[in-house]
Amino acid sequence: MAVNLDPDLLSILVCPKCRSEFRVDDEANELVCTNTGCALAYPVRDDIPVLLIDEARDTRTEETADQA
Repeated sequence: MAVNLDPDLLSILVCPKCRSEFRVDDEANELVCTNTGCALAYPVRDDIPVLLIDEARDTRTEETADQA
């Protein structure tokens, strides 16, 4: 299921933790921070981005596990 967000909205959304831009991960239905130091993935539920740091998934820990 693809993330269905207005392009204008997506252009102004930034990561609440580091203020970097997002990339859309349609497969995981998430917005992923483009800052590699932060790299949090925020869920999109019913076409509404949940931009709460407590709800975000840390993608850096998964990349480390994939490399091991």
